[in-house]
Amino acid sequence: MNTNEIDRLSLEKAQALFDSGDIKRIEVGTTKGLRDIHRYLFDGLYNLAGKIRTLNISKGNFCFANCLYLDVILPVIEKMPETTFEEIIAKYVEMNIAHPFMEGNGRSIRIWLDMMLKKQLGKVVDRQNVDKHLYLQAMERSHVNDLELCTLLHQESTDRIDDREVIFKGIAQSYYYEGYEP
Repeated sequence: MNTNEIDRLSLEKAQALFDSGDIKRIEVGTTKGLRDIHRYLFDGLYNLAGKIRTLNISKGNFCFANCLYLDVILPVIEKMPETTFEEIIAKYVEMNIAHPFMEGNGRSIRIWLDMMLKKQLGKVVDRQNVDKHLYLQAMERSHVNDLELCTLLHQESTDRIDDREVIFKGIAQSYYYEGYEP
């Protein structure tokens, strides 16, 4: 199966996660919840769906957390506070640096982020208004300083948490960030 086909099928599964109501059964802000999201999106598409990676990975010139330390890092990230927008973004950034899966981290972690924002603040990010290049640049720099990312996402947060168009166009935009264009 080629990458475009995997992305198409995973995007369908992401939409089904919300349409079916299964999203409501996923633990918010936990490693288990993130693993469940990843498994839901990629089961049958990747052999390692929902499984924490055992190899080191990088993207461009950035090396994600060493796999030897994920069993220590993930519980620490899970315990990070999530009472303010800034705290939730900080937790999101740390999980992105951990990059616990071999593939599909960004798509899974963005859903995980919106679940925390929705539960804690009654908000989600309206991603259809978040420019891909600005977002990716802010993510690249977020491990040093997350203020740019926090500002970018806060500007596009909305209380339209149950608006199907916001949710599904946001998921599609999330896949576009990763290079998928239907």
